[in-house]
Amino acid sequence: LPLLSFSYSGGKDSCYNMMQCVAAGHQIVALANLRPAENTGQTDELDSYMYQTVGHHAIDLYADALDLPLYRGFIKGTSVNTGRVYTTCQEDEVEDLYHLMKLVKDKEGVEGVSVGAILSDYQRVRVEDVCRRLNLQPLAYLWRRNQEILLKEMISSNIQAIIIKVAAFGLDPDKHLGKTLDQMEPYLLELSEKYGVHVCGEGGEYETFTLDCPLFKKKIVVDSAKVVVHSADAFAPVAYLRFLKLHLENKGESSGTFMVNSCSCEESCNDDDIFPSSEEDEPQKNIPVIWKSLKHYSLDFTKTFGSSGRSLSGYQWFSGITAHFLPSKGKNAQEAAREAFSSLRANMTSEGLKLKDIVLFHLYMKSMKDFNVINSVYVTEFDLCPPARVCVETLLPDGVLFCIDCLAHKYDIAMDDVLRDEKLVMHVQSISHWAPANIGPYSQSIKVGDVLYCAGQIALVPCTMQLVSGGIWTEAIVSLRHVERVLQAMSQKTALHHVITANCYVTDSKHVPIARSIWQKKLRECKKVEDSETHHDVTAVCGLLAVVVIAHLPRDAAIEWHVVAVVDDPLQRKHFAMKMLSEGFQIECESVESSSASCASISVRLSLISPSTSQLDLDGPLHDLIAMFRQAVEKLSEDCSATPLSFRAFFKEDVFDAETLQTGLQEYLEKYLGKKTPALILVPVVDLPGKEVIHVTCWLS
Repeated sequence: LPLLSFSYSGGKDSCYNMMQCVAAGHQIVALANLRPAENTGQTDELDSYMYQTVGHHAIDLYADALDLPLYRGFIKGTSVNTGRVYTTCQEDEVEDLYHLMKLVKDKEGVEGVSVGAILSDYQRVRVEDVCRRLNLQPLAYLWRRNQEILLKEMISSNIQAIIIKVAAFGLDPDKHLGKTLDQMEPYLLELSEKYGVHVCGEGGEYETFTLDCPLFKKKIVVDSAKVVVHSADAFAPVAYLRFLKLHLENKGESSGTFMVNSCSCEESCNDDDIFPSSEEDEPQKNIPVIWKSLKHYSLDFTKTFGSSGRSLSGYQWFSGITAHFLPSKGKNAQEAAREAFSSLRANMTSEGLKLKDIVLFHLYMKSMKDFNVINSVYVTEFDLCPPARVCVETLLPDGVLFCIDCLAHKYDIAMDDVLRDEKLVMHVQSISHWAPANIGPYSQSIKVGDVLYCAGQIALVPCTMQLVSGGIWTEAIVSLRHVERVLQAMSQKTALHHVITANCYVTDSKHVPIARSIWQKKLRECKKVEDSETHHDVTAVCGLLAVVVIAHLPRDAAIEWHVVAVVDDPLQRKHFAMKMLSEGFQIECESVESSSASCASISVRLSLISPSTSQLDLDGPLHDLIAMFRQAVEKLSEDCSATPLSFRAFFKEDVFDAETLQTGLQEYLEKYLGKKTPALILVPVVDLPGKEVIHVTCWLS
């Protein structure tokens, strides 16, 4: 992409991110910088949440040093809209950036923006908002990198930058201003160890000014400068350097090539210590099942809309929304998709909810070929802070384009817990080395209260957004690493053992044992860390995993992980399991309840034990399955007031008649749970592990 370097402050981060952009094959064509307006009286240092302004007098030299056009604008606005989500506000300093970037885009035809953000969601959200409005792609290769490693990389890749501002305990204006990164590194590591100072200055501890880097054609030399004390605090004085005289010097002949540490996005994943788990996980050869004469219902299972009741903390699940599509009827796929969304909207409105209240969205498609068409409608339905999304192709009946179900949450302002249930959204749209950007209309994760609802993750290489090569092992590990990184970014101490329920979609029965063994290995790693920190004998109660085989995944991926996690103490969770036999079938049930008692997950599996030549009766096993499910709901501790919201039944499509299954399950659910009946979601799948014919996952909140 032809790029501009946004708010080119001259700091180490904007320089190193430009180097990363060039290493990734992009071309920098212009620089852009915002400086304090002259009439503010604050000519050096502006109190801005967004921009580094100290050293701005010297920025003009960079145009010469890099031999690039430099566009400059004035910061006229202030930090007005300081919320987590930015919406356009004319008096805000973000709009100054919008006008400057629009000018550069019109003049230079740039398509992307180099952004030096490492940790500041505040900056990232605002730059992404401007980029979205101007249809530019933000590239933030330093985003969420480990700061110690990053600082080392910057130094070893020959960025000559000096400290030009200090504002932290332990940093002394007289000692440290003017020092190079190389000279400061050991001391910064010591400060980080002692006081938690951000090694790269992400907490505003210090600012830098780059005198030379491999991209420069000429280097900057400081002839004279003076120290200006901004506030003479005894513990953490704030002071900066004001350059009095600078000049440019030609550099010796350089080849113009430079080294940037190769990215770790595609580290080879051939771990030797992963062994596929037991053969039992391999789906068994299909046993033809002959059911006793079933009352065959003409009811189409995709035509029954359902919703759970509203839970105490304002959650409700909606299911059975279907886009019906028969090309012969003259209706196109887009219209079918629009109709499905209006039907969802109407159902939600009747419950006093809006689409923006959705936190998690499941999209089951008849064919991935229709993805772009459906997405074009989906985009128009969600604006800022879209829900987390899971999208897979599965065996839907003919004439169905897709089925959707979703979880919505609306906190009642009258409740005392408003603060606890605040909604936090992570929707990173910048390309980085961290995890895949969600350029589409869905968020990586949404946190409500102590629960993290994540989007499905496939193994895209973050910096190229292409599927990783190397087959199922590599895909399974890389996609699960994305899940871990998203969890950690949402809540610092959160890891895989905080997951309370996980669905893993694979496209081949042979991948089932691989998915399970990688999941087990990753959980063992989490436990090792946990044990080394706490010396517990108790083991953490990990989430319930369902592995199902479906037809296709986005981008032809082989595996997709979808998790819901809770920021709780996994050692204090309650776990419960039971099993029983029922007419040639085995029913196994497990439940996990979060230590905070705010939510729980139940899994029920129905397996065909022995092939039967005689006819089997489905009625008995379905009755027993729901009876056991009710028992599990009742077993949840007294202090857990969670309501069953969704009852997702993955079933082998070639074994059951969907309509009969739907009617039987619905009938028994209503009989046993009455008003607490969850939203029933039927998902026909290609295969299930072992001898399973139905695997139910239920979410309670």
